[in-house]
Amino acid sequence: MKIHHIGYLVKRIEKAAQAFAALGYVQEGGMTCDEGRKAHILFLQKDGYRIELISPFAPDSVVAGLLKTYKNAPYHICYEAADFARDLEALEQGGYVRMDEPAVAPAIGGRKVTFLMHPAMGMVELLEP
Repeated sequence: MKIHHIGYLVKRIEKAAQAFAALGYVQEGGMTCDEGRKAHILFLQKDGYRIELISPFAPDSVVAGLLKTYKNAPYHICYEAADFARDLEALEQGGYVRMDEPAVAPAIGGRKVTFLMHPAMGMVELLEP
């Protein structure tokens, strides 16, 4: 699996994008409104690295509670699977616990993703090829 992006929770996506732009990051496409996750999402790139800014727009967003815990901070690494079913099974056998069922991610071209948690290292996202 290769790293696709690092997910970065932010309270205000526009202000965060400006701060990252001052560090040389450039936008990759426009902002996406993910109605299912109730979050705004914006991808940025710099030197071959991609980050995903994600900001809840409703109190019942799947990331609203995480923002209260983590504040403005990175919170997951997204891995692009070579074989989604096989890689998901391998992660689960390796001690990762799936937090949700695979679902469409509008910000990533409608590809499916799922989130997993590992007790020793935290959250990862698995992206279908």
